[in-house]
Amino acid sequence: MRTTVATIPLDEIDLNEATSISGPWQTVVWNDPVNLMSYVTHVFRTYFGYTRERAEHLMLAVHHDGHAVVAEGAREQMELHVQAMHDFGLWATVRGGGA
Repeated sequence: MRTTVATIPLDEIDLNEATSISGPWQTVVWNDPVNLMSYVTHVFRTYFGYTRERAEHLMLAVHHDGHAVVAEGAREQMELHVQAMHDFGLWATVRGGGA
């Protein structure tokens, strides 16, 4: 028995549609033994512009759950957020596409 594979020419693939199927990308901040909770709250307020309540809620999720999703959106933007979190000394990663 012979198996055939259908192919689609690259010029017929809509990359926006292909990437939107996988869902939003996320910036995840992880708990660490170094940064104070007040500093993490400060970073979330100054960088993301979150209210004190939202920033504290996310900081407590990081502290108690070990991590928190602090942003969702396009992959490139989430990568920029992760780099910014690293620049502030926080541990962060990108979790992608419906993970």
